[in-house]
This record gives sequence, structure tokens and C-alpha cells, in this order.
Amino acid sequence: MSRLGPNVRKKLHLLPLPFCIALSLSAHAADEATEDWGQCPIEDAVPAFIDRIPAADNTAQASDANAASGATEVNGDRMTGTEGQIVDLDGNVNLRRGDQVLLADRLSYDQDKETYTAEGSVRYQDRGMRLIAARAKGDQAKDTHELEDIQYQLIRRRGNGGAERITMRGDEGSLYGSTYSTCPPEARRWELRAQRIDVNTAEGMGTAHHATLRVGSIPVLYLPWFRFPIDDRRRTGLLYPAISSSGRNGFDWRQPIYLNLAPNYDATITPRLMTKRGLQLGGEFRYLTETGRGVIDAAYLPSDNLTERERDSEIAAGVPEENRRSSNRGFLRFIGSQNLGPNWQARSNIAWISDTRYLDDANNNLSGGAASFVTSDIGVYGRGRNWEASIMADHWQLADYTLRDTNLPFDRLPRGQVHWEQAFAGRFTAGIDAEVVRFDHIELAGGSRLDLKPYISLPLEGDSWFLKPSLAWRYTGYTLENDALLPGRDDRPSRSLPIATLDAGLYFDRHMRWGDSDYLNTLEPRIFYFNAPYRDQSGVPLFDTRPLTFGWGQLFRDNRYSGGDRQADGNQLTLAVSTRLIRESDGHEKLSASVGQIRYFEDSRVTVPGESPIEQGKSAWIVDTNYAPNDRWTIGASYQWDPKAGRRDLASLRTRYLIGDDGIVNLSYRYRRDLLEQADLSFLYPINPNWSVVGRYYYSLQDSQLLEGIAGVQWESCCLAVRLVGRRYLRSRSGDLNNAIQLEIELKGLGSAGPDTEGRLRRAILGYHREDLSLVPPPQSRSGGDLPPSDLAP
Repeated sequence: MSRLGPNVRKKLHLLPLPFCIALSLSAHAADEATEDWGQCPIEDAVPAFIDRIPAADNTAQASDANAASGATEVNGDRMTGTEGQIVDLDGNVNLRRGDQVLLADRLSYDQDKETYTAEGSVRYQDRGMRLIAARAKGDQAKDTHELEDIQYQLIRRRGNGGAERITMRGDEGSLYGSTYSTCPPEARRWELRAQRIDVNTAEGMGTAHHATLRVGSIPVLYLPWFRFPIDDRRRTGLLYPAISSSGRNGFDWRQPIYLNLAPNYDATITPRLMTKRGLQLGGEFRYLTETGRGVIDAAYLPSDNLTERERDSEIAAGVPEENRRSSNRGFLRFIGSQNLGPNWQARSNIAWISDTRYLDDANNNLSGGAASFVTSDIGVYGRGRNWEASIMADHWQLADYTLRDTNLPFDRLPRGQVHWEQAFAGRFTAGIDAEVVRFDHIELAGGSRLDLKPYISLPLEGDSWFLKPSLAWRYTGYTLENDALLPGRDDRPSRSLPIATLDAGLYFDRHMRWGDSDYLNTLEPRIFYFNAPYRDQSGVPLFDTRPLTFGWGQLFRDNRYSGGDRQADGNQLTLAVSTRLIRESDGHEKLSASVGQIRYFEDSRVTVPGESPIEQGKSAWIVDTNYAPNDRWTIGASYQWDPKAGRRDLASLRTRYLIGDDGIVNLSYRYRRDLLEQADLSFLYPINPNWSVVGRYYYSLQDSQLLEGIAGVQWESCCLAVRLVGRRYLRSRSGDLNNAIQLEIELKGLGSAGPDTEGRLRRAILGYHREDLSLVPPPQSRSGGDLPPSDLAP
């Protein structure tokens, strides 16, 4: 084997052209992390050839040093010529620099002119791509290079194509007759072609001339000229528009304009034309600092034509004037967080809407319903090893035209909270929960409340048992505004009482065999005793307190109310037991069942208006069970039966069956006395590897009304997917239904055209993406966590 000398190796560098290809042809490719490539066999449009490269005899350290210095190792079977003249290499010519490798049958290099020519099966490969070409030539001194008859394949992502010719001079290059697709070469479902693409790596921009997108052999999009970014740098300019049509808005065009203001903040201005409503201006401003982040959203629609069109119907329906649509409409929202040190953070979620119909008119949720209130809150939150503290304020705005201002919750202006807990004297634990808050309301009289709950407990536990006795004292005192006083009541009511609880449980387990599998069978009995004396709280106002929904968690609580305005009395004992059957080979839970009930030894007399006291006796039975007959089929049921009234309070049945690798059928029934009775069927049924049907029928038995109906068909190949979906869904709280037919064409690895039907189906059909079955949604709380990460990318 012949090898060029060190003087030649220092001059000859590998071509920058492949980098030009990878940037320009895949610049607009979509994020492939969520793409489904299950139907794409792993095959190479350009076969791998790096394993045919002779191994260099230098060490890894030397190779790394060469890569760092920019030197190139050049080898071949035969070499003619001497250094300082024209050098020719024949047979298995290979050039190495770091992870870059160039192969050819012949290489000629003029050391004086610094020109080169590579011919005969020219091949290139690095970590990101590999390509083959008929011929390559260039001038190292002028930094010009040219490749002819190229085929390439991206390695780090799916994508392949070719080009008739590529030229490059310094930071600028051009590709002639280029193509790009994520489809295999023998099944070209779609392809992007361009007559010429000019690339400037210094600016990070590309310009395509006469670009055509073909689906099959049919051209569906032609652009004579457009510029696009080829790297991650953010730039001011137009983003892709969003185009749709509806009976309410008419033809709807949104054109985002991105403004790259600084490395750590940017903005997007979005003019929106709705032919049936008018011209709206929206915007978003984002910022990111070392200690904080935030997003401001806003939109303004002057002289909304919908307001005038619907004026007569609002008057006929008796909607009060203050709850009708405004002529000028809009919203404003700010979400942000700011770290104030290692233990403290400020968080805010501030929102405003122009009128109570705004969310209703903007709603397009699958549930068909908008929120009744818009909430704003701002506060400072801290956490340490043994403590948590916060001071915040919140405000509520009406967003339901069927309600009145008197239905609004009380604003808390402000609210301070402290929780502290500390172990002491070995096994004992002491702590306190404290809250001070001032309540304000636009229509109702408010006041202030101090709520203190110091406690002490003795948590004991072993390998198969636990025991936790606790003793607390709860004091709640008020200072009320004069208008809030009830006849004959003072302006400073208070309440104090002791609270005792005992929580204990046992763990039993055994090994057993069921069928062909070994299981761990557990039995977990648990008791919870609660005792608190009665205190007359009829003179205490209700600011933020409501009865909690009775469920499994209520069996083990010392208060059946949220908020501090009521503390339940009681002398009661909860008896509960759970059992599980866990497959030992993989931890799969085949069976779980729980049953529990509260025994009331005395009447519980504390109530809120409209609520009846709880009489001595037994609560409703709570039963919850889940069973998996096999790995594809799961059945779950929940039931509450009130033995005193002889009626069911709650019933829920849910079942899921997995079909093949992708299909699923969900069926559920939900009933809660006096509130709802609903049935829900959803499915994704694969007919064959390419075709599948989807559907959902969500129906309110109590209201005899369809909540949502979906019927659709999907066709999917390796690199192309088409979804046609028809929907009929509840549009507003007034019961209006809307019909929609939606078509989406997805070019995998490039993007999609049409509405996001996949996202809607994913929300409507649990398991539409199989991995969703193992996900647990994050808890929802107001200012209850950090904002989602943002890289400020457009």
C-alpha cells in the first residue's frame, strides 16, 4: 500500500460538499422523534461501504490528533509521481480525516496548483451521511469543488436522494437537479425536487429555484423561488401560514411573522383574516434568562362581525347585557417563572378575556366545552428540607354567559401558607399547617381568615405493618366585612377543636401459580379511625369550601371538605382491604381489587347549605377492581352502593382490547347519581398493514345527546399517510353541534398538509398511539410547577 507524504497530507482536506447536501435537502424535514416508521424496512438507498476501508496502522490517539489538526491520511495501492509534482494514486484510494472517509478508484493531485481529481466509484461517508458520485474535482487553493452524478443517504435520520451536479466555492454552494425523500428508492411515494438549490453556510440560508413536491408521479406543489434556513439559527421572517374554513369564521388565514429580537427573547406577530368576522392581530413574546422564563400571548379583533350577527339571538335568549359579546374582542395571557434563590421561585399565570362568550366562540375542543371561569394567579413559593411556604393572590373572571357574577369564586388577595414538619425525640413527628387569606368579591362581602393546624404523630412501621396515631388541634378565626355578617352574629367568628386519627395496615403476601405463570398474591387490610367533636359552624361564612366527592381517597381523610371554612366532626372507622396478583416474571399486575366502607358511630352534623347531615350507620360501599384475562385484554370496574338508601351512587365499567401491534378498542360506561350517565366507544381497527378505520361514539344517556362522534379511514405506507375523518361534536355549552370533514396528508420526515387529525384522534382514542397507555398525565395545579422548557425556537 502506498501513502502520501506528510507535506501532501497537510494540504489535502476532505470535501465540504457532503455537508452542503445534508443541510440543503433535509433542512425542512420534520422532527422524526414522533414519526411511525414501523412499515419501513431498514434498507440502504446507498449501501454501506465503510467496512471495506483498509484499517489504518496508526493508533486511535494519532487518528484523533490528525482529525483535530485537520490533516488527512491518504492511501492507495499504487502511487506514481513525487512530492512537489503531480501525484497519482490507483486502486483502493482512501482518504481519512476524523470520521470522514472518501474512497475512489483513482486520485490525481497537483501539488503546485493544489488541484485534484477523483474518478471511479467515488464514495464518501461520515457520521451523518454517505454518498456515491461518478467524479469529483476541485481546487484547494481557490476552495472550489465539484461533484457529478451523486446519490446520497442520510444516516442520522431517514432521507435519501441525489443530484446531477454540486459545486461549491468557499461558503457558497449550488446543487443542480437535486431530489429528497424519506421513501425507499423502489417505492417513491413522495419526492421533493429542485432545479437548483443555492446554499450559503456562512449565512445559514438556502435558496431553492423551481422546487416541486410530487406525491407519486403527480406534482402537487410548485414554488419558483423560496429561501429557507439550513441550521438552527433563528431568523426574522415569515412562518408557514395556517389556512382553514368554518361556518362561524368563514375563510380563515393566519400568517405568523417571526421576529428574532435577541438570543434570549423573540416575538411572533400573527395577522389573521376571517372573512365572516374581520381582521385580528395576535402576538406572542417569549423570553428566557438564566433564572427565569415567560410567555406573553395576546390577540385583538376590532368590530367582530359575529357580535352583530348574533345580537338578536342573544336578546331573544334573555342573555343579560353584561354577558353578551363585545364589539371589540380579545385576550391577554402571561405565564412566567423566576427563580429567586435556591429555595424560592416566583410564578404567575395571568389571563384576561374581553367578554364571557370569548372562550365559547374560540372553542374547538373534543370535549366541546369551554371553562366557566378564567383564573389568574401570581405568587412566590418556597421549599426547604422540612418546610414549604408561599404567598400568592388569585382573581377569577366569568367565562360562561349562562352564569352571573355572584357565581364567581372569591378572589384571594392575598393568601399565605406555611407547612412545617420535623422529627423529634426519636420516633415522634411534629408539624403545623397554617394559612392566612383575605377574600374579596365583586358582588359579595368578603373578609379575612386565619387557619392553624398544629399536630403531632408517632409513625411506626415494620416489614409487614404500619401504625400512625396523630393528634391535631385546628383553630380558624375570621374578621368579616359588615355586609357579610349574618343576623345576630359577631364580626369575628372562630372555631377550634381537637382532631385525632389512627391509620394502620398490614401486608400479607404469598407465592402462587396460576396457569403457566408464578404470581405474588398480596392481601392488604387497612383501618382508619377519625374522631373530632362537633362545633357549631353555622355562623362561619363559606368562602372557598366545598364538599369533596366521595371516593376511595375519602375513606382515609380527616375532613370531607376542601378549604378551611368547615371542619367535619365525626366518630368513625374505615375498614378497607386490597388484594393484588402480580406476575413475578415481569411485575405485570393481573388482578387488583379493593373494597372499603366507613362506619359512623355517631351522626356527623357539620354541613354546608343544601347538604344533609350524615346519620349514624354505614357509608356507601366503595369497590374498585381491575382484571387482565391476558396481556391484550383489561377490564376495570368501580362501584358505590349506599345500603341506607338502597341505591347506587356511582358505577363505572371500562374495558380495553389490543388488536395486533397497533389496533385498540375502548368501551366505557360512567354513572354518577344526579350528575351524569355516559357511554363511550372508541377504536382503531387495522384492516391490513396499510389500511385502518377509526371511530368514536361518545353519548350522554342522561341528556340523550351526542357529545362526539368520529368516523374515519386511514391509509399509511412507509413514508406517506393519509387520514380522512368526519366529526360531529358538541361545540358549546348551549348544546350546539358542529359537523366537520377533515383530510390530512402526512409526508413523513417532511411535514403534513391539512388539520392535525392525528392529534385529535390521539386525544379521542386512548391508545391511538400504543405508548400512551403507559403514560401518566402530569397533575394539574395553578402555578403548581415550572413552565415547560422552551428553547425559543420558532
